[in-house]
Amino acid sequence: MQIISLNGAWELSQKDKDDVIKATVPGCVHTDLLANGLLDDPFYRDNEATMKWIGETDWVYRRTFDVTRDFTRLDQVILRCEGLDTLATIRINGNDVASTDNMFRTYEFNVKKYLRSGVNSIEIEFDAPLTYAEKMETEKGKMAGWVDGMRLNSGGWIRKEPCNFGWDWGPMLPTSGIWRDISLLGIGNGRIDDARITQVHHANKVDVSVNLKISPRQKEPVTVVISLARDGLTIMDNRRITFDGDTTEVKFEIHNPDLWYPNGMGEQPLYEVLVGLFDRELKQLDYISKRFGLREIKLERHDDEWGESFYFSCNGVPFFAKGANWIPASPYPGQTTSEEYHSLVQAAKDANMNMLRVWGGGIYENDEFYNACDELGITVWQDFMFACGTYPSFDKEFMANVRAEAEDNVRRIRHHACLALWCGNNEIEQGMGSDNWQEVLSWEDYGKLFDDLLPSIVAELDGQTDYWPGSPHSPKGDRNDWINPDWGDTHLWMVWHGKKPFEWYRSRPDRFCSEFGFQSFPEPQMVDEFTIPEDHDILSPVMQHHQRSPIGNGTITHYQKDWFHDPKDFASMLWLSQILQGMAMKYAIEHWRRNMPRTMGTLYWQFNDMWPAASWSALDWKGNWKALQYMTKRFYAPLLISGLEDADANTVEIHITSDAGIEKSGQVIWTVTNTQGATLQSGVIDTSIPYRANTLVDTLDLSGLVAEHGQSNLIIWLELRVNDVLVSDNLVTLSRPKTLDLQEPNFNVTTRQLDENHHEITLQTDVPALYVWLELKGARMTDNFFHLRPKQSKRVIVEAENISDIVINSLIDTYQ
Repeated sequence: MQIISLNGAWELSQKDKDDVIKATVPGCVHTDLLANGLLDDPFYRDNEATMKWIGETDWVYRRTFDVTRDFTRLDQVILRCEGLDTLATIRINGNDVASTDNMFRTYEFNVKKYLRSGVNSIEIEFDAPLTYAEKMETEKGKMAGWVDGMRLNSGGWIRKEPCNFGWDWGPMLPTSGIWRDISLLGIGNGRIDDARITQVHHANKVDVSVNLKISPRQKEPVTVVISLARDGLTIMDNRRITFDGDTTEVKFEIHNPDLWYPNGMGEQPLYEVLVGLFDRELKQLDYISKRFGLREIKLERHDDEWGESFYFSCNGVPFFAKGANWIPASPYPGQTTSEEYHSLVQAAKDANMNMLRVWGGGIYENDEFYNACDELGITVWQDFMFACGTYPSFDKEFMANVRAEAEDNVRRIRHHACLALWCGNNEIEQGMGSDNWQEVLSWEDYGKLFDDLLPSIVAELDGQTDYWPGSPHSPKGDRNDWINPDWGDTHLWMVWHGKKPFEWYRSRPDRFCSEFGFQSFPEPQMVDEFTIPEDHDILSPVMQHHQRSPIGNGTITHYQKDWFHDPKDFASMLWLSQILQGMAMKYAIEHWRRNMPRTMGTLYWQFNDMWPAASWSALDWKGNWKALQYMTKRFYAPLLISGLEDADANTVEIHITSDAGIEKSGQVIWTVTNTQGATLQSGVIDTSIPYRANTLVDTLDLSGLVAEHGQSNLIIWLELRVNDVLVSDNLVTLSRPKTLDLQEPNFNVTTRQLDENHHEITLQTDVPALYVWLELKGARMTDNFFHLRPKQSKRVIVEAENISDIVINSLIDTYQ
């Protein structure tokens, strides 16, 4: 097979307009307008509000390309479009080839009859997505949905990235363009159309099958040659099979296999299947390769003492899912680079995560995302792209379109070691109980898509990955009871949307919490990039423009006043919001980890971001770690020490939660100091640490100390050491930070340059310093937003070329 890439330089114009600009494929209209200086930065101030016209405009991409006479004489010439966004009409040399209407599909068209040797032209015309979506709702009926006020359209009638129309954390920038690769495939006698890898595990052996589909159907015998490699080295002699027809299967055994495990459970070895297709003269017709891991990941649902379990196992080993929800990393589809994908997934691994949920309001991610998850041990909960609204599953054309979309993406993603679950949708069952949703979509029509079509495709084309109809979903009893704590997964938004106290999380014994979250603002230096000084008030028009949750600023302020002193200035408000966000997630996740094995997973909302704004993310849109991400690294630690305070009884329970696969022994060191740092009481406890379990080590009765010193003058410091190495530490108070009598710390700081990009900073303090953070634009620290005791040293590695401008702050600096 010969391939001519059509990526690269194109031309772009508005339909029926003469002005032409340079364009780049893959890309979109927004990125091309930006590259040509014809569009102001949509992220700056409120520029985005003036850009709706782009999604209301028809656009045309054009280019020329050369083909040889020999190329035009091949049996087939296929135009392969891996991503057209969205309503496209394709023309070659002035001839209409096809029209497309699904951003998520890979389209292939035989265009041989349209080509000529020499110079050819291709034109792809994109109809305005916003105009189409509005027209369909007018003609066929408006689709009900959540977050309507933050979206230009529900997107129910168009198979396009839902959050492209806006969300309660993202911009309203409906895009058009060629967002993934486009190429011509010159095919001789045949090609490998599909390759499906399945595996069956036995003791010390895995049976692997490679099922191949060849097109067109072969009348003359062809030969398939398959080899198996590991780390670039061939580990299996070539297998040759000669056959006719269009399908064949190759089986082989791998003895003493190196098994793939999620992050924290083991290594991530990857094997590679290499397949060559040859004609009867042994001329190569096609070649493919696929990487895969040897593992069995299952969703374990069993009746138990609390109801029905919901947890994942890998190779028979249960694991607590520690992770977050992933959204598209850019508002411009296809613009996230391989390096950016790897950096983001690496951040998940560095924070001790083992799962990311690809949320159903975005895109089926690029291959580079799944490759990075394979390599780094991050399992993937994969939603199909349906979120927060009704979809016309009663419409036959819509369902046929979705079938093709699902088949394309199941085939593309299924072989990845990281894939843990296919999930039908996000939060549609949560809305089905409301009357206005029921007027649009019945449960019967809902079931056609999420109970029948999608699971049948997963079973047929994957067959080794579990399917879950929606998130949240209650598999027993009333399906409208989407928040039942005894089975299924739940989305818990009663803190953010219901203003329940953070302590409310501790009342929830849910089996698996797949969404919950709390907002924060970006750091001040990030805010400076999209504002001017006059905007530096969270109630300013520009800051409110970058806050898409209608209750956002008020909710942050509500909890901030509940927990902390009023911030002294705008920058302090931004930093304080990040500390508040991290504290909220810490309350929730430490509780649910203590509740294992009843609770066996937490995926907070959300991991990453796509533009600079207030949101629920742990990383800002440039990948900078917020306070939450640093705190995540601690509360998702493989061995976690945590404290559960009871302010009424003046007690603190000390817990150790272990994700380790073996029993360990350790030493718990607890210390009670006053806010000046003087030790009032302490103890050392030698303890065994059962594997994959939570253990209540001891309960401290602090009544005497409270009577003498008062709750607001006590700080309880917890440490867990294994083999005399500190593996986890924590802090507990019996009162909220705003009532603590904190003193201004004096930091003793020493620095040492390790290499041109890394510096070691060692800090000491004379009094307790809470939420100490090192501030340096663009820098990454091994730890940040930590607590520091007097007479103890804290060593932090800073990744930056120069640290001369670094600033050290703590909680007291936000209000004094």
